[in-house]
Amino acid sequence: MDKYVIEGGRKLYGSVALQAAKNSVLPLLAASILTEKRVVIRDTPAISDVSCMAQILRELGAEVRFSGGDVIIDSAAASNHAISSRLTGELRSSVFMIGSLLTRFRRALIAYPGGCDIGLRPIDLHLNALKQLGVSISERDGCIFCECDRLKGAELQLDFPSVGATENIMLAAVMAEGRTVLAGAAKEPEIVDLQNFLNCMGARVAGAGTDVIEIDGVHALGGATYRPMKDRIEAGTFLIACAVCGGEVETRGLAPENLRLLLHKLRENGCKIHTKNDKIRIESKGRLKCNRRIETMPFPGFPTDLQAQATALNAAADGGALIVENLFETRFKYVPELIKMGADIEVTGRTAFVRGQKRLHGASVVAGDLRGGAALVVAALGAEGGSEVLDLSHIDRGYADFRGKLKALGAEIRRVRV
Repeated sequence: MDKYVIEGGRKLYGSVALQAAKNSVLPLLAASILTEKRVVIRDTPAISDVSCMAQILRELGAEVRFSGGDVIIDSAAASNHAISSRLTGELRSSVFMIGSLLTRFRRALIAYPGGCDIGLRPIDLHLNALKQLGVSISERDGCIFCECDRLKGAELQLDFPSVGATENIMLAAVMAEGRTVLAGAAKEPEIVDLQNFLNCMGARVAGAGTDVIEIDGVHALGGATYRPMKDRIEAGTFLIACAVCGGEVETRGLAPENLRLLLHKLRENGCKIHTKNDKIRIESKGRLKCNRRIETMPFPGFPTDLQAQATALNAAADGGALIVENLFETRFKYVPELIKMGADIEVTGRTAFVRGQKRLHGASVVAGDLRGGAALVVAALGAEGGSEVLDLSHIDRGYADFRGKLKALGAEIRRVRV
C-alpha cells in the first residue's frame, strides 16, 4: 500500500495538461468489442480502471496493447461472453459490457458490478430497457445472464437520466433492427463523446447531449481511431485545489461549458475565473467564502464527482455551506476523515452542513473512495502542517500521475510505500 505525504500551505502556480476523461474512455473501451476491426483510443490515462477494463477485454478474447499512451484493441478473435466476478467486483463500468456483449454475441454473463462504495447504484434502469429491446434476463448465483435471438429497436423512456443506462442502451441498440428512440437520456458530455466514437465506427446515432437520442441500427461497424474528450472531473479537482491553496492555475484542453456550474461556484467563493477556448484559469488569494448551497444534479447540474472536493473547500472557508447529494446515498463517507483535519461537518442523510474553519490542520487520513480520496488530498494541500493520505488504490483508479502534476504546480507531496 502507498500513501501521500503532504506538507500543506504551498500556493499553486502553473498549467495542467488534462488527461482523457476516465468516464469517457471506459465506455469507449466497452464499445471496442462491437467490431472485429482494429480500434485505437488515443492518449488514454494510465489509471487502474483502464487497466482493469483492458483485462476484461482480454478475458473476452480480444488483443489489447498499450503504445505511447494509446490503447490498441483487436477483438476479431473474441468469443467469450462471460466476465469474471473478480473483474466486475473491481470496476463499476464493467456494466457497460452488457450492451456490447449482447450486440456482438447475443448473450452476456456478468456479476453485479463493483467500484467505489458510494451507494447501491442499482442497474434496474439498464435491465428494464434491455428487455424492451428483446433481451431475456435471468439471475443466477449473483450473476446476470442476458440473451436474445435478435435486438430490435424500440421507443424507450428512462425514469431518471442515468449515464450508465443511457450508454448501455446506446451500445445495445447500435446494431439492433430498426430505430431506437431513447427519451429521458442523460446529457453528460461523455454521452456525446460515445456518440461521436460510435459514429466514427459507422453507427447512426444522433441527439446525444439532449434528452432524446435516436439510434438507427446498422448491419456492421468498422474500426476507428479516436481521441476522447478531456477529463472535466480532473480539471475541477485541480481548480478546486488552487482555490483552496491560493495561487494561479490554468487547465488546458477542456471546454469551459463542461464545468459551467463549478466555475460559477468558484466565483461565489471569491476566486477570479478566466476562460478562453479550451483554457480555464483560476486566481485565488486562498481565503474563500463558503458557498451557500451546493446540490448535485445530472448534467448540466453540479457534478456528484466534484461534491467531495467542494466540501473540502468549504470546510476551510468563511461562513457555512449546505451540501446536498442527490445521486448517491453514501457519498459522505469521507467526512469523518475531514473531521480528523479539523473540519466541522454535520451529515444528516444526503445533506451535509459545513461550518467553515479558519484553517484545517494536518492529520493521517484514509482514502475510502476515488473522489473522497481526492478531496482529502485537496484538504491536505491547504491545511496547516503535514498530512498523510493512506490507501492510494482508489485515487489511482481515476487520476494519472496525480502527485507529479501537483508537484509541478508547487505542491510539496511525496508518494511513499508503506
